[in-house]
Amino acid sequence: MDDRTTRPLMRARLTLLLCAGLLTAGHAGAQSTAHAEDVKAIEQVLETFRTALVNKDKPTYMSLFFSDKPEDIGWQFVSEDVRLQDIRRTKPDAIKARQIPSNNFISLIDNAVASSTPKEEVFSNPKIETDGDAASLTFDYTFLSDGVKQNWGKEMWQLIRTEQGWKIFSVIYSVRDERSPAAK
Repeated sequence: MDDRTTRPLMRARLTLLLCAGLLTAGHAGAQSTAHAEDVKAIEQVLETFRTALVNKDKPTYMSLFFSDKPEDIGWQFVSEDVRLQDIRRTKPDAIKARQIPSNNFISLIDNAVASSTPKEEVFSNPKIETDGDAASLTFDYTFLSDGVKQNWGKEMWQLIRTEQGWKIFSVIYSVRDERSPAAK
């Protein structure tokens, strides 16, 4: 092949590659915009959770979850080791991650509503991953009762996007308190 034959072929290939790149970039840009909107919506779920707890607003709080049934929503804590050792002094059968049916998302808001002292969960370092339909949200939390730090740790939520918006499907969290090494 001489130069006259290869040049048009190379131009056609280059044009095809550029078009494919533009289409891909356009699609990625559209996805980024959509995901940016999802991230904002998920951040709003987190803020609504926080303010519903502070305001003792059970209906708003409950609307954040995929179901209003405790058995449908994963809700599990895990104790930090030093804290667990201390608990075992009075409860020798204590384990790191015991499922306690009464410890669920409804009991959290019910306890806040029933309490005469303010309750608040403070969040920091949120990280959101989503494909637009499923998401994970990870953050550090501090739980305050009457402005006093009670416990803290890492919290992880799984969320799904429904026709009614983003809903919390499961929550897992670590628990550290004044017995934990980081507190000293």
